[in-house]
Amino acid sequence: MKLRFAALALAAALPLSAAKAEPSAYGPQLEGFTYPHPVQRFAVTSQGKSLSMAFMDVAPKGQGNGRTAVLLHGKNFCGATWERTIQVLSEAGYRVIAPDQIGFCASSKPEGYQFSFNQLAANTRALLASLGIERAIVIGHSMGGMLAARYALAYPQAVEQLVLVNPLGLEDWQAEGVPYASIDQLYGNELKTGFESIKAYQQRFYYNGSWKPDYDRWVAMLAGMYAGPGKQIVALNQAQTSDMIFTQPVVHELGRLKARTLLLIGGKDRTAPGANRAPKEIAERLGNYPELGRRAAQAIPAATLIELPELGHAPQVEAPEAFHHALLGGLASQGR
Repeated sequence: MKLRFAALALAAALPLSAAKAEPSAYGPQLEGFTYPHPVQRFAVTSQGKSLSMAFMDVAPKGQGNGRTAVLLHGKNFCGATWERTIQVLSEAGYRVIAPDQIGFCASSKPEGYQFSFNQLAANTRALLASLGIERAIVIGHSMGGMLAARYALAYPQAVEQLVLVNPLGLEDWQAEGVPYASIDQLYGNELKTGFESIKAYQQRFYYNGSWKPDYDRWVAMLAGMYAGPGKQIVALNQAQTSDMIFTQPVVHELGRLKARTLLLIGGKDRTAPGANRAPKEIAERLGNYPELGRRAAQAIPAATLIELPELGHAPQVEAPEAFHHALLGGLASQGR
């Protein structure tokens, strides 16, 4: 144990360049990475497979308000990335559930699994039912926003309020002319993934070219799975879910959403999956989140739009205080 602590202390003392040269390696279910709250497991049988869905269940601090918030992570994020949001909501009286979807982070990485947003929504519904949660505020970021919208479409009676934070799927990239990439092609690209490639992508599309040292932790979290013994299955599941995102946009169904919906949109975001393989004239018009957010607000029957013009794709990471002020204010103003 003393040797382990000594090794951890030495690693903490290394310069960032050394840490990048030899990134931490995590298991395929993020073994070795520390979550901000205890990780629980939900056993789910899906598509004939016995799977394990990781989640955090955080009680409200002090007197609760009787409301539950479910946080759905993005593709390049995990439940752990909601660390500060969990704290803020818990302090405000909410019970908070933050799952890792099947195929991601600390959850099972199945082979031969057919990924769809309807399937992930069904998994999430089963998890919440097992916890006795019939209705919840569903908050989704990025890919998690697509999932949150699909969840609200599939289980409208189970959604008290819907919050979409820079969700993907507000435009149909394939219909816009982005070429399709096969899962085999995507898998080959995923196998090349590492700390620097993840950082470069996020810096360009998520943070408008800027970078803060605080972001490194979340990049290292993802890169560690690619550096570990489960690299192949991690890469395959990521390729499969990239295909899911590209081929299952929700933009055409926004008008069917019945839940009161809060849209939190960072105006500097330019995320557009597949734009890197699109012709320049197409790529340049994709991922215009100020426009996409306003169009979505017009399409969703009961929507409130809060624009964060100076923030990017992950406002909860980039500017936690500003984001959470907007989130809590939006939750309160929309009421119950």
